[in-house]
Amino acid sequence: MKPGIYTLLTFFTLAAWAQPDTDKSYLNQKPPGMIPEIFAPGVVSLTTQHEFGSVFSRDGKEFFYGVVVDRKAEIRHMKLDGEKWTLPGTLLSSDKYSFNDPFLSPDEKRLYFISDIPFDGVSEKKDYDIWYIEKTNDNWSMPQKVGRPVNSTKNEYYISFTEHGTLYFSSNVNAPEDNRNNFDIYSAANKAGEFMEPEKMSDSINTRHYEADVFVAYDESYLIFCGDRPEGYGRGDLYISFKDQDGTWTKAKNMGSEINSEDHELCPFVSKDGKYLFYTRNKDIYWADAGIIERFR
Repeated sequence: MKPGIYTLLTFFTLAAWAQPDTDKSYLNQKPPGMIPEIFAPGVVSLTTQHEFGSVFSRDGKEFFYGVVVDRKAEIRHMKLDGEKWTLPGTLLSSDKYSFNDPFLSPDEKRLYFISDIPFDGVSEKKDYDIWYIEKTNDNWSMPQKVGRPVNSTKNEYYISFTEHGTLYFSSNVNAPEDNRNNFDIYSAANKAGEFMEPEKMSDSINTRHYEADVFVAYDESYLIFCGDRPEGYGRGDLYISFKDQDGTWTKAKNMGSEINSEDHELCPFVSKDGKYLFYTRNKDIYWADAGIIERFR
């Protein structure tokens, strides 16, 4: 069965008028402070499912996120229709393959994601690669593979972009056979619509441990990623690094107990208005005031 792609047609709405203490651009939710809170409990973050990566559009009127259903991930979509948000609808799903880690291109004409679809569409699934769908009017195209030099015969995870189109992602393409979980973070410049050869980031970011799920600021001034290191709080923590004036990256710092816990923290995203930090913890999406980022600068 081919992966299903569905134009979102929702006939029920979530909420009516936003109250004074809520943010209409963020599902009419009450904005969080510096202490992370579960995002949209009972609507997006449900106890009966596992939510992963998420992204809002630049204008805050569309929301995409990943959900695990029957051990396969699918991508869901919500939209602000006038003053009301639609209920979550399924955008990408399949009875055989997974779709996860949605992220919009800088011009928001493409939705990038990762999937274990084989390149020929019929072979057995082997690894995760980066794909995209393209928006035409109110419809989306069939999945298109990014291809080489970004994708490889190993795994490529998560996607984020700078405002100039440089792609940041992680891969275990160079991991030793005895440590296949040694994912590293890479960047690939975009020239005339084509991705250049990926460059592995320096040892201020990458180690012999796990580094993945990287979010890069749109002005490329900082990046946040998931690292699984011996000194961490749990199975995976969020780390942050800032770019110096000379273009080098500072040694990544653990974001501490305010963000991290004994659970797994992953899939960071900062809204384009710079207001909120989103990430996943213990199978739910959390958010916090993005001002917390300045504490680590």
